[in-house]
Amino acid sequence: MSAPATTTTVTKKKRFQMFEALGHRDYRLFWLGSLASVMGFQMLMLTQGWLMYDLTGSKLQLGLIGLASAAPSILLNLFGGVVADKVDQRKLIMATQLTAGLIVVALGVLTLAGSLQPWHLMVSALLMGGVGAFDMPSRQAIFPYLVDRGSMMNAVALNSMIWQGTRIVGPALGGVIISYAGPASTFLIASAGFMVFVALLAVVHVPRVERSGSGRMIKEMGEGLSYVRDNPVFAFLLGMTFFNSFFGMSYITLMPVFQKDILLVDEKGLGLLLGVGGAGAFVGTFAVASVGKKLPKGWLIIGGGLAFGAAIVAFGVSHWFLLSLGLAFLAGLASSVYMIAVQGTLQMLVPDRFRGRVMGFWGMAYNLMPLGGFQAGVVANYMGAPIAVGVGGALVMAFALLGAARNARVRSLGAAEHSQ
Repeated sequence: MSAPATTTTVTKKKRFQMFEALGHRDYRLFWLGSLASVMGFQMLMLTQGWLMYDLTGSKLQLGLIGLASAAPSILLNLFGGVVADKVDQRKLIMATQLTAGLIVVALGVLTLAGSLQPWHLMVSALLMGGVGAFDMPSRQAIFPYLVDRGSMMNAVALNSMIWQGTRIVGPALGGVIISYAGPASTFLIASAGFMVFVALLAVVHVPRVERSGSGRMIKEMGEGLSYVRDNPVFAFLLGMTFFNSFFGMSYITLMPVFQKDILLVDEKGLGLLLGVGGAGAFVGTFAVASVGKKLPKGWLIIGGGLAFGAAIVAFGVSHWFLLSLGLAFLAGLASSVYMIAVQGTLQMLVPDRFRGRVMGFWGMAYNLMPLGGFQAGVVANYMGAPIAVGVGGALVMAFALLGAARNARVRSLGAAEHSQ
C-alpha cells in the first residue's frame, strides 16, 4: 500500500529539483522579471524585422538591422563586464531595462503617429545592442547573490529555459498581435515586459558588496584578460563558447540552403528543421535543470561538445530529410546541454571580483553567432554548404578533444562534487 505514496513522493521531489532555484525568493522574482523582459525582446526583434521589410522591401536592410543589433553587443561587452564589477548589478540592470523600455516606447509612438522611418529602426537596433552589452554581464554576475552554490547549475538552466522557450513563443505571439492590433501594440506590449522586470528587481534583495578597482577601465579590462589567460580552465570554457557560436551554430544561417538545394523540401520543411532544433535545445535545458548538478561537469562539457560537433558534421552530409530532422534535434539538445554546463561552471569557479569581466568575455564570445553565420556563408559560397557546416562541427570537436587531452583540470571539473 505504501508503494504508490513513495512513487508520488519521488516524483514530487524530482519535479522540485527541476525548479529548485525558484525556491529562492530573490531568484524567483529575478526569473519572472527575466521572463517578461525576454518575451518582450523576442517580440521586439520580430516586429523590427517585419517593419523594416514592410517599409523597404530590402533583404539587405533586413540583414543590416540584425548586424546593427549584434555589433554593439560584441564591441562593448568587455566594457559592460568591467562596469558590472564596479557597480551594483541590480541597479545597473534596472537602468538598462528602463532605457530599453523607453527606446521601445518611442518606436511605438512613432508607429502610432505614422512617422516611423527605416532609420528609426536601425538606430533603435544599435541602441538596444549597446544596452544589451551592459545588461548581459550584469545579469550573469548577479546570479551568486540570488541562489546558493548548490542551486547554481539549476539557476543557469532555468535562465536558459526562458531564452529557449520565448524563442518559440515570443515571435508567434508577436505575429498574432501584429495581425490583429498592429505593430505599435507589439512595441508597447514589449516595452511593458522591460518595465515589469524593473518593478520586480526593485523588490529583489541583494547583499551589499564592497567594490574595489583602480577606476581605470582599460587597466581593469586588462586585468580581466590576464586572469583568463593565466587560468587554462577559464580559457577552455570561453573557448568552447567561441567555437560553439562562431563555428558550430553557423549551420542555422545556412539552413535555407539545405532546405532548398540539398534536402529538396518546401518552406514548411525549413520551419520543421528550425523548430526541431529549438525543441532539442528546450529538452536539453530541461535535462540539465533536472539532473545537471549530478553529473561531472568536465565530461558533460566535453561529451556535449563532441556530440554537438558530430551531429553537425552528419547533418552536413545528410541528404535524407527525416535523418536531418533527427540530427537537428540532437544538435540543439547537445549544444544546450554543454553550453549550460559551461556557463554554470564559470559561475561557480570565477571569483566575485572578476565575475562581471569574465561573464563579459563570455557574452562577447556568445554573441559572435551573426559573424559566425557570415563566415559560414563565405565558405559555403566557395566550397559548398556541406563543407562549411562540416568544418564548423569538426572544429568544435577538435577543440573539445584538445581541451580534454591537454588539461586534467578540465576533465575533472565537478568530479569531486559528483563523488560526494
